[in-house]
Amino acid sequence: MTLEVYQYPYGPGANYGVLLHDPVAKETASVDAGDGAALMAALEKTGWPLTEIWVTHHHHDHVDGLEEVKAATGCTVRGPAPESQPIAGLDLRHGDGDSFVFAGHSVHVIHTPGHTTDMINYYLPSERLVFTGDTLFVMGCGRLFEGDGPMMHASLQKLVALPEDTVVYCSHEYTEANADFALTVDPNNIALRERATAVKALRAEDKPTVPTTLADELATNPFLRANDPAIRAHLGMEDASDAEVFTEIRRRKDAA
Repeated sequence: MTLEVYQYPYGPGANYGVLLHDPVAKETASVDAGDGAALMAALEKTGWPLTEIWVTHHHHDHVDGLEEVKAATGCTVRGPAPESQPIAGLDLRHGDGDSFVFAGHSVHVIHTPGHTTDMINYYLPSERLVFTGDTLFVMGCGRLFEGDGPMMHASLQKLVALPEDTVVYCSHEYTEANADFALTVDPNNIALRERATAVKALRAEDKPTVPTTLADELATNPFLRANDPAIRAHLGMEDASDAEVFTEIRRRKDAA
């Protein structure tokens, strides 16, 4: 990997912001801008000059600091072409299958509606990095505020198609609760049990569980395992479609 990544927490909602920096080109991108003060503090700490902001979706905890930071830095702001709510301050809009170049690196845009219908993720194949916003979490996925189960399932399948060694940065530290829930629908998964124990140890020391890898998610995240016979048997849904199994898992998580 030639790019440097700096992750920082902000806000009361267990949020993570991420800076992506190319030390040769001296260019820096921020994934979302949910808290202007926290983002500016991260830039000051790293000494990196902000050149771009990549917005994943319109929710306030991802865009509240956008205009403040743009005014302070003069950065270019990229965001979703699919619009479910207006996002003030966007300079460039991207949809599914679009790509752009950041510091010589190709960035692929993946539209992943479900949590919101404007959600986009940013994938850098040369770096094996993907920034999933509120689509894919560690052992979880985003709530369905604007989409439905089949829509989110289809979106996650786009991420499943990426190389398994892809490093996944998501926007929230929800992992401990996600692991506890995952065990209720996939209780005999040894890899999940071991990972849940490791997560509790990390959180007991206030250490982050983000990033993750796609390989680890495929092994332990029930929202990516709707085709698993053990989960289907546990739910009594052996003959259901993958989208139906996913939707039931999401319904149970919402009710947990």
